[in-house]
Amino acid sequence: MFKRILVPTDGSDITQKAIETSITLAKSLGAELHTICVKEPFPYGAISEMQPTPPQEFFDAQERIATRHVAAVAEACAVAGVPCEARTVEGLHPWESIIEHATKMGCDLLVMASHGRRGVSALLLGSETQKVLTHTQIPVLVVR
Repeated sequence: MFKRILVPTDGSDITQKAIETSITLAKSLGAELHTICVKEPFPYGAISEMQPTPPQEFFDAQERIATRHVAAVAEACAVAGVPCEARTVEGLHPWESIIEHATKMGCDLLVMASHGRRGVSALLLGSETQKVLTHTQIPVLVVR
């Protein structure tokens, strides 16, 4: 059925449920798990010279945090005996980076978390999961 499952992570509690679900699913299907964490690009602009954090320090911090998030997923996969490939990517819009990475790696399922917002709050706040659902052709399992 599914052979390559992608679960994006940002280290939040809500994504932990998606990670646990994706590991369980991958194990039951004999699939490999891919995980990514999308790093923000440096906010260049007219006032970037006045930023309190120099660009390299910003990049290093982003990489350190993202690596910690994907390493946690890789460790959980190792404990469960599920093969895992963990990467960090930089992207202005996480949903675009998620779709691009899933396509590049040949993933046939995305597992993502949702806050479960409804109505006007969902419309106003939006979510990366909603944007992925709207723009991808790859099946998406949404975990609440």
